[in-house]
Amino acid sequence: MQKHTFPIQTTADCGAAVSRRSPLSVTWMRAHPPSSMASLLSIHVVTWNVASAAPPPDLSDLLQLNNLNLNLDVYVIGLQEMNCGIMSLLSDTAFEDPWSSFFMDVLSPLSFVKVSSVRMQGLLLLIFAKYQHLPFIQILSTKSTPTGLFGYWGNKGGVKIFLKFYGYYVSIVNCHLPPHVANNDQRLEHFDRILEMQNFEAQDVPNILDHDEKKRKPAWTDRILWRLKRQPQAAIHTPTLSAPHFTLFLRSYVSHMLYSVSDHKPVTSTFDLELKPLVSAPLITLLPESPCTTESDMLISYALTADFLSSPWDWIGLYKVGLRHINDYVSYVWVRDNQVSFSDGLNQVYIDISDIRETEDQFLLFYYSNNLHSVVGISTPFKIQPRSFLAEGPLDEAQPQI
Repeated sequence: MQKHTFPIQTTADCGAAVSRRSPLSVTWMRAHPPSSMASLLSIHVVTWNVASAAPPPDLSDLLQLNNLNLNLDVYVIGLQEMNCGIMSLLSDTAFEDPWSSFFMDVLSPLSFVKVSSVRMQGLLLLIFAKYQHLPFIQILSTKSTPTGLFGYWGNKGGVKIFLKFYGYYVSIVNCHLPPHVANNDQRLEHFDRILEMQNFEAQDVPNILDHDEKKRKPAWTDRILWRLKRQPQAAIHTPTLSAPHFTLFLRSYVSHMLYSVSDHKPVTSTFDLELKPLVSAPLITLLPESPCTTESDMLISYALTADFLSSPWDWIGLYKVGLRHINDYVSYVWVRDNQVSFSDGLNQVYIDISDIRETEDQFLLFYYSNNLHSVVGISTPFKIQPRSFLAEGPLDEAQPQI
């Protein structure tokens, strides 16, 4: 196994540490032989201590929405000091918090889907990716580590999302640590606790301590830190496997002074990540019938790879292009309960589309794996042709939730 580390202070699918007082790290580990072709992905990283403020009306500059030279694939957003009063936390438990809702509303029309999030009081870490990447992103773990009030209060601490990205293991941590030079020892103690508590339990994956960002004094101002650590080159006469290829290029590093909702200014950086995907094909291939009409249920054919382990709780969701989150389906089907035929590697199910009204919108099918807690297959966009009548009525069975 070959391990690679890329720490950044903010949040990013390819490595980062976030926040005003926050370090973030990412560890890459080779799991399979790499494919021969390299891919270029663009990742935009945001860190912002919002000081309990609500989202401003326009964050186009922060998200680089007006930069026509960018074709972003992933957003990683780390916020600190969100409003965490009792009423706010109770409301956010039942509904999306205002910041998450704002980012989803802005990014979903651009084909970005919220992949994962984790919150601890005022700390929030969000990951968005274009839906084409979802079959190659597997969420392995989300964790929170409070370090305030003797380790029991989450006003300080770190939140982590641990995932697999095109076959690489990636760990992203958003921290909020005690400020000021006088509190350096306490800051180091908190940082060490976060690293210790947020290791992943499995034996065959790297843990967050597999990098060296741990011996450096954590930052206490709003910034993004990053570093790319490579394997040492083998001796000339030592045979080795071909190394996985990934290279990181910094395109921009900006402090956005125009935002005044907080006493802190957000910091962003944009990276180009060139890598050889260690996983190049989805586990599930989805094929809706063509042409598809609303006169009858839609027949879906799907093929499984040989190493995919299905579950009775796997389901296929029908979505409009522009979905915000995996729960935004317009219809769904449990694959085992509604299977109508199967053969070697090929299965068919029907999905109810009776509630879909005439629309010019395009649709997508997602296959969600309960074992992997991730989307493992996506169809190409398609249209549903109109029908001559409308049938209304709620679904009777329990709806899947993530």
